[in-house]
Amino acid sequence: MSNMKKDKLMKKLEHHLRSTARHLIKFDTEEEVLQYLTTSFRTDIYCDFVGVILNEKDKFVLKAWSGTLPSVTESFPLPVELCSPKLLKLSLTHKNADSPDCCQLSKILKAAQVKTWFSVPLYDYEFQLGFCIVGFLNDVPLLDMETTFDEFGKDIAAAMGLARQKNSQLKKFETMEWINKTLSLNAPLEHQIAELTLWAGKGTNADFACIYLYNEKENCFVFQPPSYGKMELPYRITIEEDYELSKYFPFLEKTGGNQLSFPLVSELRTIGVLYVGNKREAVFTENDLKMLELLSNHVAAVLENARLFNNEKEQKNRLQYLLDYQQALVKQTIEADTFEGITAMLSDLFQNQVILFDRFLRPISVGIETSQSLETLLELVAKIPERERENSKSPDFFSIEDPDSLEVYTFWKINGGGSLLGYLTIRSPRTELDEIERLTIELARNICSIQFIKQKISLDAKEQAKDSFISKLLAETIEDKEGILRYANLFQWDLYKSHQLAVLSITLADKELRGSNLFEQQAKKNLVWDYIKSSLSSFEQTILTGYHDEKHVLIVPTQMKSKRSEKFWQTLYHKIRQWVSETFVQCEVYMGVGGKTTEMHDYYVSYQQAIQALNIVNSRLRQKGFSSFEELGSYTILHHLNHSMAVDLFVKKQLGPLLNYSEGKNTDLYNTLHTFLQHNGNVKSTAEALFIHRSSLLYRLEKIEALLAVDLSDAEVRFNLMMALKLFDMYGKEIERKSLLSLK
Repeated sequence: MSNMKKDKLMKKLEHHLRSTARHLIKFDTEEEVLQYLTTSFRTDIYCDFVGVILNEKDKFVLKAWSGTLPSVTESFPLPVELCSPKLLKLSLTHKNADSPDCCQLSKILKAAQVKTWFSVPLYDYEFQLGFCIVGFLNDVPLLDMETTFDEFGKDIAAAMGLARQKNSQLKKFETMEWINKTLSLNAPLEHQIAELTLWAGKGTNADFACIYLYNEKENCFVFQPPSYGKMELPYRITIEEDYELSKYFPFLEKTGGNQLSFPLVSELRTIGVLYVGNKREAVFTENDLKMLELLSNHVAAVLENARLFNNEKEQKNRLQYLLDYQQALVKQTIEADTFEGITAMLSDLFQNQVILFDRFLRPISVGIETSQSLETLLELVAKIPERERENSKSPDFFSIEDPDSLEVYTFWKINGGGSLLGYLTIRSPRTELDEIERLTIELARNICSIQFIKQKISLDAKEQAKDSFISKLLAETIEDKEGILRYANLFQWDLYKSHQLAVLSITLADKELRGSNLFEQQAKKNLVWDYIKSSLSSFEQTILTGYHDEKHVLIVPTQMKSKRSEKFWQTLYHKIRQWVSETFVQCEVYMGVGGKTTEMHDYYVSYQQAIQALNIVNSRLRQKGFSSFEELGSYTILHHLNHSMAVDLFVKKQLGPLLNYSEGKNTDLYNTLHTFLQHNGNVKSTAEALFIHRSSLLYRLEKIEALLAVDLSDAEVRFNLMMALKLFDMYGKEIERKSLLSLK
């Protein structure tokens, strides 16, 4: 070829390369760049084929091709390691390329009978994208244009990089436009998740895409449906001591695997993770990572705002739902006097079992019946001392966990009028409540408090009417017989049937008296008395209870008793002591029982007899705890003596110096004398009963004889002293010891 033709061909080729390079930067996509490149080469250079081969994950992949030769195109992809490394660094020709034995591409071209070919490496800064190859089936003289081809390769790589950037920017704009159009605060969170996972899955050509949202309370990531595609993944990922997200999401912000994830961060706080995955071996690239990053950066705030908006909307709906229930519950308190309707509605409101207890932890009403749960719960409650319930973490409630079923029962205190009225018990798996749940609890407690107070007002009115009736009945002189009969009819009680009256006394232990005033002490006694009354109503409804002259009164029909009267009263007294022990108020209860009634005026007599029997129990029979008037022997005769000045003078004359001396002394000479007379003057038996030595007893007896100026061996003296002791047992507490001793 002449020099003129060579120069002409070189100018034509240079013009083509420059023209092609100028046109390449005009295209927006990588596909357009490659298509123009291959087409223009075949048109202007009259080559048989043009191909663009890119290096993707250690494989040469054919990205664009113009021309025939299927034997060449079908050979791709080729492992990079089987081809010459010069392809990515230098412009090569069929003359200076590696031999077919060392390069798989050269071998393929030789087998396809390609006579002439040259390649141009494609550089993009530090990245080796691949190479462009041009071939001829005939021998064509190639000019010495390595430098020109190298520069052209750089122009192609730059054009491809620019096209990729344009494409990336276009995707960003499309993503932003999609976010603005698709994601709305009014849409449910599930809709937002569905759109996001769909966009992420298709944008990265993934088989699966999903979102995990972080649950702060339970310290875990929870799968948030719906997802794009199907894949086996854990529903819940618990965060342990290690808070590095990469431990739980291995390909976090890391390409090169068949899964990829990116954190969702809002205000420097991780609220979730966007995850994509492939079932096949296809790996995710830097472009996919940028796609997820772009999506995550804009979506995190939208998701958080959507979540807050939906929470606010849900809270509003829950409040409206609660207000509707409040109206229904208030209506229930107006229309009904019991708790059954209230507990049933509360069980429906809480979607769980609700049990209402009184202040003594006895069940009143159960909202949802479950097999054996109530019995088990009562057993668990009985095992918890009152101090542990009072010293719970919260002053408003205490909780019990069933060790077998692991169910948690929370006992919420119901207060009203400054006192504890009962407990609202809710079965639930947890005690931590949100604001609406706590508001619901407070509403339920207030409704129950209203119903308790309503019942209390009604019961107090009945108690006042009953106490008024009993006061008239137990008067020494009955003045309003017709009024008493009307009251008796109100309580459906037959006055003309035989009854017996019993009087109870409640004595607080020193522990209960210590540090408390009179009002607090009386409140404790009232609590014990209320518990006795409510327990008696369950034990025997025909027993009438009342309060008269600061005394607790029981009126018991005689026909309900067993043949052995003593056995009945013993059983009843032991029941009362058992009930008292269940109140957790430390105290002693004593009981005196009067005689039977046949007429209306006999009730006063039976009442007085019960008082006298109680006085004797308090002074002499505390160990037994109760006694009937009929069992008191000589006391029954003494009862008929009027409590007159003569009785006071007789007791003062017989016992005055002894009582005056024993007052404030460590040695109780009064009790020594009483025991001595009870044992018929036997020194040995008396010493054993008092747990003292015989000589100590003789010293006390000498002291008594000296104080009273009597001879205890005299039978008349012993009779008079025993009489005085019995009279003091009966009347001493009523007239006050100081007033008796003041009679000097």
